[in-house]
Amino acid sequence: MAVGKTSLSAGEIIRAILIDDDEVAARTKKVFPVVTDSAELPYILYRRTQLTKEAVKGRVGADTVGIEILCYTVDYTEGVELAEAVRAALDNVQYKIDGLAMRSCKLSDSEEGWQADAYVQQLVFEVKI
Repeated sequence: MAVGKTSLSAGEIIRAILIDDDEVAARTKKVFPVVTDSAELPYILYRRTQLTKEAVKGRVGADTVGIEILCYTVDYTEGVELAEAVRAALDNVQYKIDGLAMRSCKLSDSEEGWQADAYVQQLVFEVKI
């Protein structure tokens, strides 16, 4: 018996949106879950950082999932442009895939830095499933 998808599968929606978006694809076609050992810059990593189950009396509530997206690039401007493309692809978007529905997606935080010889733009989204 197949198990139904829940908010634990939210990353599948995020990946599908990013891969299908023309602006993101123009900047990178490499989108990995959680971690990668070897990838050429630029690339994107995404991961689920939290899950909050909303209890609603008498009906199914939406889960809220935190999704962190890290954009790794060679230079700073390239990273900001990739982060802007990711934001445009995801912010205030609804999406369905394989019976799983993303009801909303909102940028909630961002940070930038330097890691492993690359500029990093971190975007955190609050996703309702």
